[in-house]
Amino acid sequence: MHSMKVIVLGTGAVGASYGGALARAGHEVTCFARGANLAAIQERGLEVRTPEGAFRPRVTATDRADALGPADFAILAVKSYSLADIAPIVRHCAEQGTTVVPLLNGVETAQRLEQLEVPPAAVIGGLTTVSAVRIAAGVVERRSAFQVVVVGELDGRTSDRVDRIAGAFRDAGVDARASDRIEVALWQKFVFLAGVAAACGLARSPIGPLRVAPLGRRLLQRAIEEIVAVARARGIALPDGEVARVMGVIDGLPPGMKPSFLVDLEAGGPTELEILSGAVSRFAEEAGIATPIHDTAAAALAKPA
Repeated sequence: MHSMKVIVLGTGAVGASYGGALARAGHEVTCFARGANLAAIQERGLEVRTPEGAFRPRVTATDRADALGPADFAILAVKSYSLADIAPIVRHCAEQGTTVVPLLNGVETAQRLEQLEVPPAAVIGGLTTVSAVRIAAGVVERRSAFQVVVVGELDGRTSDRVDRIAGAFRDAGVDARASDRIEVALWQKFVFLAGVAAACGLARSPIGPLRVAPLGRRLLQRAIEEIVAVARARGIALPDGEVARVMGVIDGLPPGMKPSFLVDLEAGGPTELEILSGAVSRFAEEAGIATPIHDTAAAALAKPA
């Protein structure tokens, strides 16, 4: 295995979990972090806890852009509402020839990065499915046995860089693959994520009570149906039976599962509403179709100005 240079932009739960796994596998990992998190990693190192045990990988941490030299790829793992803040750092990495691998929620990250003047040629498509939390500064815990990463060129071609990046994640024990249909994969994740976020957010409920209540189940299904309709209106080639597939995934979730959107909502801080139901509503208006569930969620769950 060829050792790669990897930068982690956004050393929260997801970024630190994957950065740590890559470092343990022998890759050279630099974490861009700030504040107490940076101080903890510099003083005590990074601690990654997983269902299979804990480990302390060797990583470098910095808060200076000029300390981030050229790398094979950069994992971009901030919350969507922090994207504009970190964009100058992303741009700096891209301009040095580093491939940017966004693992953010939503389906507009590449377009937003382009608006933020990140060179589009440096950006590939990426998504992750994982449950991870930051327990304390410098300490993250992956709670799911699964950790899935999908990467792909946004124009659907195959490329060496995508294959190499997927290979590095696989070396690190991640269920990773390269896809020549990354846009479809991003939308499949979005259908699930934005559907569950809207329903659980409106009901202020974890998934379990919602899916067994007749109207709760109807809310979930309609939220999902609206996103599938929007995707098809935008020409996204979702497979047939997508609503049933997503409902099957929902039925397999532990009853206490709360989407990260609901966790953020209950905490009273910023949320990703704008790139979830907010995006569904915007897309629906462009396509001339109705999405009453997501319009309601976008209106009712927004923080008062």
